[in-house]
Amino acid sequence: MRIQLDWFGEKLAARLADLEAGRVTPAAPRDAATVMVLRSAPDTVAPSAIGRGIQVLMLRRTAAMKFAPGAYVFPGGSVDPADYGAEVGWQGPSPAGFGARLGASAEVARALVCAAVRETFEESGVLLAGAPDGPLAVPSGPSWDADRMAVAAGTLTLAGLLSRRGLVLRADLLVPWARWITPEGEPRRFDARFFAAALPDGQEAVGHEAEADHVAWLRPADALGSAKAGELSLLPPTATTLREFASAIAAGAGLADILGTRRVIEPVQPRLVLEDGTAWLVIPDEVGYPL
Repeated sequence: MRIQLDWFGEKLAARLADLEAGRVTPAAPRDAATVMVLRSAPDTVAPSAIGRGIQVLMLRRTAAMKFAPGAYVFPGGSVDPADYGAEVGWQGPSPAGFGARLGASAEVARALVCAAVRETFEESGVLLAGAPDGPLAVPSGPSWDADRMAVAAGTLTLAGLLSRRGLVLRADLLVPWARWITPEGEPRRFDARFFAAALPDGQEAVGHEAEADHVAWLRPADALGSAKAGELSLLPPTATTLREFASAIAAGAGLADILGTRRVIEPVQPRLVLEDGTAWLVIPDEVGYPL
């Protein structure tokens, strides 16, 4: 699949030419984590067909963002230094088990899971944590709002938050789903692991105003339909993941079926190419990019 890039400027074109000529080396990708939070649709929009009631949380990036302004994305971001070696209570599969699925060492896998939980809390207010062998947290109220702002500002670490609240990280709620690596032509690159998780009972999603100006719960097929109609913007990894959800739902899968999926995760790395002054993003055909 080849996608023509309208945003491909002269500076990036020159960088790609330098890369192809061997004058510069590709930037090393940073570890990053993304979480697709899923829920069954409320009764007010009850499905008329099997599985149509499954929705995914999407955040619209603000127009001020340097990268992909206005795009609809899942919560996520880079692994922070504090995520490596974070001393958090842990419930669920071991970091080594996650690493075997994600193509990472146990240390990196632990950091990825911590980043996934932290970024999801920062950007949406959803916290995948709970009391040891007890109920999940319900982060609601002024004190939780203050803690969320402190985590987003970097003045409170995830480990500090969980310790203060007497909680453990619920790694068992995260399902490894995919891995996407930014093309070599980009100056800022990420090695992003994607996870799926169900919205915990009693929790609500609230966007972080600095990064998202709209929060939406969308059926995967509806989101793709809106993207095809030009009503919203999706990045290739987002669109591809939505297509995977939509295909499973169309085949009759419910929320438990999707979250019970044990996928074989192979890294996907699109390529940037420049041909006769026209830039293209090349995505492997087997990925099944839907737009």
